[in-house]
Amino acid sequence: MAVWDDVVGQDRVTEQLAAAARDADAIVAADSAAGAAAEAPLGEPAPAGRTGASQMTHAWLFTGPPGSGRSTAARAFAAALQCVSPDRAVFDSPNPTQERGAPGCGFCDGCHTTLVGTHADVEIVRTDLLSIGVKETRDLVRRASLSPAGGRWQVIVLEDADRLTEGAGNVLLKAVEEPAPRTVWLLCAPSIEDLLPTIRSRCRHLTLRTPPVSAVADVLVRRDGIEPEAAARAARATQGHIGRARRLATDERARARRAAVLKLPLRIDDIGGCLKAAQELIDAAGEDAKQVAEEVDAKETEELRAALGAAAGTGGRLPRGTAGAMKELQDKQKRRSTRTQRDSLDLALIDLTGFYRDVLAVQVGASVPLANDEVRDNIQRIAASSTPERTLRRIEAVIACRGALDRNVAPLLAVEAMTAALRAG
Repeated sequence: MAVWDDVVGQDRVTEQLAAAARDADAIVAADSAAGAAAEAPLGEPAPAGRTGASQMTHAWLFTGPPGSGRSTAARAFAAALQCVSPDRAVFDSPNPTQERGAPGCGFCDGCHTTLVGTHADVEIVRTDLLSIGVKETRDLVRRASLSPAGGRWQVIVLEDADRLTEGAGNVLLKAVEEPAPRTVWLLCAPSIEDLLPTIRSRCRHLTLRTPPVSAVADVLVRRDGIEPEAAARAARATQGHIGRARRLATDERARARRAAVLKLPLRIDDIGGCLKAAQELIDAAGEDAKQVAEEVDAKETEELRAALGAAAGTGGRLPRGTAGAMKELQDKQKRRSTRTQRDSLDLALIDLTGFYRDVLAVQVGASVPLANDEVRDNIQRIAASSTPERTLRRIEAVIACRGALDRNVAPLLAVEAMTAALRAG
């Protein structure tokens, strides 16, 4: 398949990226023919033989709502930049923007290793932590200054650019202002406001949209082998969020947690019910964090102990002077646990917002499909016992809770305040 096939519902963006990849390929070919391995950075006057109207540039910013496929589009573009297929064959790609002769075949070594994350000249950066600091960003900048080992492009895909601290953003700014000749930065963030103005002004901005529910269901069936009915149900429930739809369709625990969240509006008839529901939401998020820790932390710890030369066995002594490295790993794991808990809680709040969105749709008689059709009876029950104005206030209460969590308010206090507001309406 072509690398663009998994970029769902983004035809305009895909067309722009495919055009840029073609121009990037022409730049590589021209440089190779001229024997010039090192040229002026992109964005400066083009040397002889290049067109000044090139669609290629050294820094890109992908923005769009969660689940729109920002990182998927960035990875596909990175693969197209590294495509080494001699004939650029596209085979039977369903994407109308992919033309025969364009980079991004999906089959060559450059495409394949980029998509699976093993290409020597493509660095995929994602984080499970609350932020990306100065130290990590300096390491990236040093990596970006290297010449590509394969002779094409050095590509840095920063999937969580919105988590850069202010200091890290200033470090990145220098690299974006003065790029190496064959380095391309691909930054992903929910909105353009999530990056420093000085950074975003030096990037070409691409806005992705929430893909249609039908397109998400189709990719789940085609790529993941999910039954059409289950794929359609998951895509509808997540309102086009590709990652969440896949998880919902494949993970029984995710479905169980979501079902529990959708019962919450029926369990807050008194203050005791509000407090109990809040505690259960927090406990479920903590269980998610514990599950991730069990899967990842023990392996990381054992690998570090082996690298440091610790004595065999879990209780084996560490060599002198290595305790600091172990403490650094433990701090990282603790921050990751906090982030996992907050992300899990945020997903629950998104599901709750979707429930009240359906309630509002029923109350105003909107002719839109319900995202949570499996609990239609509960939705109609809440709709009949309330008013559109109270439903809007409840939606605002959920949004306010998400904002409080972003400001580092204690999760239990934020959720208790939300459930009390949901009861009051």
